[in-house]
Amino acid sequence: MSDWDTVTVLKKRAPKASAMKSEQAVNAARRQGVPVDTQLKWGAGGNKQHVATKNTAKLDRETEELRHETISLDVGKIIQQGRQAKGLSQKDLATKINEKPQVITDYEAGRGIPNNVIIGKIEKVIGLKLRGKDRGKPLLPPGHKNDC
Repeated sequence: MSDWDTVTVLKKRAPKASAMKSEQAVNAARRQGVPVDTQLKWGAGGNKQHVATKNTAKLDRETEELRHETISLDVGKIIQQGRQAKGLSQKDLATKINEKPQVITDYEAGRGIPNNVIIGKIEKVIGLKLRGKDRGKPLLPPGHKNDC
């Protein structure tokens, strides 16, 4: 029973996905008449990290300088006066509202970017309104109405 001419294949592996996608495999499938679906991936075919986008032209047409809106100086003065009236340093106020002292410095100098959460915390600590038409007036506790 020792037949050296016969070969037994135990298991034939399926071709890998990368082999099925190769140009050679696609051409062979086309020759056999098998329907082949090919799709070009978006942005395929190159390293396109520095491609000019649609927004580039829009930004070029923009004439005004793009900057963040900063808090007004009068709000900074109100914060400073309210803080000094309570006898607090910038560091003390920052500690009470769980922010860094640099945030208070920026707000008082008019460089801070407005954040309603931070402004609300400062209002509660110094007891003065910093937003709306009645800026600088005492902040009333919740539940109290103005007598108009």
